[in-house]
Amino acid sequence: MIIDKDSPEHPYVQLANWLRDSIRRGRIGPRLPSIKELTEQSGLSPATVKRAVKLLVDEKMVRTVRGRGTFVVSRR
Repeated sequence: MIIDKDSPEHPYVQLANWLRDSIRRGRIGPRLPSIKELTEQSGLSPATVKRAVKLLVDEKMVRTVRGRGTFVVSRR
């Protein structure tokens, strides 16, 4: 995963797009990597990673289960 910090697109949007594409292609799932893992892989702050995941939650593509993780609901 490469986040282009010079891109006009916000880093959280870039990460959400990467996650969405990875889910659709079956590279991620049924459980997403943890916020900590995504933070380490992307080089972004935990708040930025959480914002990206929230986009997918709002789209109903994933759901978060407190204490268990974030899970793919739809690959659309």
